[in-house]
Amino acid sequence: MTQYALLMLAAGIGIPVLAALNARLGQFLGAPGAATVVLFAVAFAAALAFYLLVGPKTLTDVVSAPKHLMLAGLLVAFYVLSITHVAPHFGVGNAVFFVLLGQLISAAAIDHFGLFGAQVSPITAMRALGISVMAAGVWITQIAA
Repeated sequence: MTQYALLMLAAGIGIPVLAALNARLGQFLGAPGAATVVLFAVAFAAALAFYLLVGPKTLTDVVSAPKHLMLAGLLVAFYVLSITHVAPHFGVGNAVFFVLLGQLISAAAIDHFGLFGAQVSPITAMRALGISVMAAGVWITQIAA
């Protein structure tokens, strides 16, 4: 479990860095959409290299996958486009605060209802309190600035 926690901690650290870098690239290019295209080209190359090195070679099965699962690609594009556009005007911290708040709400609902095949973890009073404390903690980091 520790390796999963550390991997997700690294991913979490990367999200604001991604936001700041791509927002700056969007400003430099004068177009958030162009910066997003560059980001996804680099991401595609990295994902393809990982896939080719690690496999398994089951990419052809994607044609039979349920089409609603492709929504994940649209959601990541929406995230990158929105953070690239909003961060220079709203601040990376403020933008990521609302992203984190949305993640807390969405993750709790997905776990509570077991959406998309997720492991069911009902929202108990203690879990709701924990989520509220996390949200308050993130909010405090923003008002203290």
